Amino acid sequence: MTPTGMPDIKISVRQTFGIDSDLEVPAFSQQTEHVPDLDEAYRFDHDTTLAILAGFAFNRRVMICGYHGTGKSTHVEQVASRLNWPCIRVNLDSHISRIDLIGKDAIVLRDNKQVTEFREGILPWALQHPVALCFDEYDAGRPDVMFVIQRVLEVEGKLTLLDQNRVIRPHRGFRLFSTANTVGLGDTTGLYHGTQQINQGQMDRWSIVSTLNYLPHDAEVNIVLSKVPQYDTEDGKRKISAMVALADLTRSGFMNGDISTVMSPRTVMTWAENARIFNDIAFAFRLTFLNKCDETERPAVAEYYQRCFGTDLPETGVNATLM
Repeated sequence: MTPTGMPDIKISVRQTFGIDSDLEVPAFSQQTEHVPDLDEAYRFDHDTTLAILAGFAFNRRVMICGYHGTGKSTHVEQVASRLNWPCIRVNLDSHISRIDLIGKDAIVLRDNKQVTEFREGILPWALQHPVALCFDEYDAGRPDVMFVIQRVLEVEGKLTLLDQNRVIRPHRGFRLFSTANTVGLGDTTGLYHGTQQINQGQMDRWSIVSTLNYLPHDAEVNIVLSKVPQYDTEDGKRKISAMVALADLTRSGFMNGDISTVMSPRTVMTWAENARIFNDIAFAFRLTFLNKCDETERPAVAEYYQRCFGTDLPETGVNATLM
């Protein structure tokens, strides 16, 4: 069951998130089915966490921008998990339509008779409950969908259902978040196909915009080790450190325009898991990341591997045979 009331306790940001702040955030004492699962090993980014907490505490509209794999959506979920706040994620891919968000008429059986009744979409439902609604890939949404969302971006933004002659007022516990790879200005790098420029009138309604970058080297190593604890040995830590160093090189190469594919922390974790499956770090690297790269860029990526592991890959030549 989703609660219908307001948060009934307050938690200390300092005690729960380890952030030096006197802020106390409303929270629920009881967990419900829509509260995300708790990840004890999750590492919070200071600025992004404060932005999300402000969204929960003061009903601010918060957008989180950054490269893929930096943990934007997970940040919102893990904050919500510690607040016992129900959280629903909606991926705004090109197939999500206005009807999906608002709802539609459906034929149902009632007293053995077929009747037509309105079935609410996710937006009207969330608006009427103390739920944190997070729109993923916000900059990939269709224009008709974005204009539906624009109205509820205002704190007191009511949603008008024209077909139902209804005006829905937002529940006082409703919160709205979004994540995006670009900051609403479109994709200038070619990395995120399908993203679009966001109406600046709509961007203006997001009261807090936070940028989330990749973690420092040591912090990312610790996260990978927490997810793949089998590497928590002296030799394993050296291997994970080298993997993260290679990921850092791909990010620097991307920012310098040398390559067009980036290793995210998620990719590093997958590489570590695959290396255990195949018992071969080089082979796992090829299957996890190298084969995703453009053929003309593979020699550069193979050079990154050589610099981090001291071993040459076959891909040091453009005409190498790939596995």
